Amino acid sequence: MISAEGLKEIDRAIAKYPADQKQSAVMSALAVAQEERGWLSPEIMQYVADYLGMPAVAVQEVATFYTMYETAPVGKYKITLCTNLPCQLGPDGGSDSAADYLKKRLGIDFGETTPDGKFTLKEGECMGSCGDAPVLLVNNHRMCSFMSREKIDQLLEELSK
Repeated sequence: MISAEGLKEIDRAIAKYPADQKQSAVMSALAVAQEERGWLSPEIMQYVADYLGMPAVAVQEVATFYTMYETAPVGKYKITLCTNLPCQLGPDGGSDSAADYLKKRLGIDFGETTPDGKFTLKEGECMGSCGDAPVLLVNNHRMCSFMSREKIDQLLEELSK
């Protein structure tokens, strides 16, 4: 269910903890699994639980608590827009304006995926870059700052290729 390369990455995370505490690597293991699979199905969470020697429910608790994990399918590109107050107060209407524009351009609302399965739009919490508002993340890894309408257009065009 997880590639040999992915298991090596999980093993590196496990090695950071005492031998009897390998379940401490659960967040890293879930991140690897999601990176490979796109989302965390019940079967992949069971696989991670078995690999780490912990109850599946404990893995599910972590996966459902943190917003960076997806327990249902998402689009190829998950765009998470920070909607906390500092981003709302950003230039040109801040994240409220960016949200309205993204929703209009993609034809979806927060929590939805475009019919072609390419984009999912999510509402996010503070990303620790308040001075760069509005801020968004692409697939939990790529942070984009100062997201004006022009920069949103450029990003969507780039991702659509």
